[in-house]
Amino acid sequence: MTTLLKPQRDVGIVGYGAYIPRYRLPAREVSAMWTDGTAEPPIEEKAVPGLDEDTATIAIEAARNALIRAGIDPTELRAIWVGSESHPYAVKPTSTIVAEALGAAPLVQAADWEFACKAGSEAIVAAIGMVGSGMAEYAMGIGADTAQGRPGDALEYTAGAGGAAIIIGPAAQAIAHFEGSVSYVTDTPDFWRRPQAEYPSHGMRFTGEPAYFHHIITAGEMLMQALGRTAADYRYVVLHQPNVKFPVRAAQQLGFRPEQWETGLLVNRIGNTYAGASLVGLTAVLDVAEPGDRILVVSFGSGAGSDAMSFLVTDRIHDRRLLAPTTADYIARRTVIDYATYLRYRGKLKMH
Repeated sequence: MTTLLKPQRDVGIVGYGAYIPRYRLPAREVSAMWTDGTAEPPIEEKAVPGLDEDTATIAIEAARNALIRAGIDPTELRAIWVGSESHPYAVKPTSTIVAEALGAAPLVQAADWEFACKAGSEAIVAAIGMVGSGMAEYAMGIGADTAQGRPGDALEYTAGAGGAAIIIGPAAQAIAHFEGSVSYVTDTPDFWRRPQAEYPSHGMRFTGEPAYFHHIITAGEMLMQALGRTAADYRYVVLHQPNVKFPVRAAQQLGFRPEQWETGLLVNRIGNTYAGASLVGLTAVLDVAEPGDRILVVSFGSGAGSDAMSFLVTDRIHDRRLLAPTTADYIARRTVIDYATYLRYRGKLKMH
């Protein structure tokens, strides 16, 4: 059985962009509120959307940056797919809002994607397939989330906000060639949110070994084996980052060294951006990568599954990346807020 997913037509990333809200909640604020400061925070701080920000606005900003770098007209996009687990509407697509805001509507394929934290990467894989089949010259996949966490829950420390947009196009225009991918999924109930439930639940013991590590490591190993590569062939690795410890341990098990994962490990500064996590990490790497560098990206979505993708950076990267704000620019642009302001911004204070 063939595990490698690769289209007949060579394709790659022709444009990319990220967006991270400016507000930051230090993890110590959460610890002070719920444990009197006795709990050791798992990260430093997380990004929090403002009162006028949601998944749609985050996706739009990231998409605009991607279009600038791609140098194409929005009407050339034949698909805009938005992956998220915090879509603004239960019934109404985010993708049509994004398409209208970009000026890509009405002749565009639009859809919302769901698969917890790998909703963004599955949209990218689909975009690769669409462009690779010849149905489109350009297709955009987006991963964006405002993230949710029950007050006092462990998730509240790390559930951040942000997003990234990736435009797939012909290999001749690519800043990073797509080399292949492997998708690996099982029915592992580690994390879920029922209809009408305001906050997600997690399966504690299922979240580590049978969920995150099994899928990340299996998908990563299968892709490298299918491509005939090892960790030494890659300059960078970006893994889904629900916290600091999980991606570091998984990267070590896959054979990577700290200098390969540190650039894409952003969770300490912005939290877990869920559907955008691995994609935002990829944008941070593309901001500094050099021609000839290989990048391994492995997402993870609870429920559970992983998409592993391999990219080879081209010499077009130097001309494109400075056309829009870098991911580091957004991380550096920060305004610290306290826990009370966070509650207000996230609508956790109920007035009726």
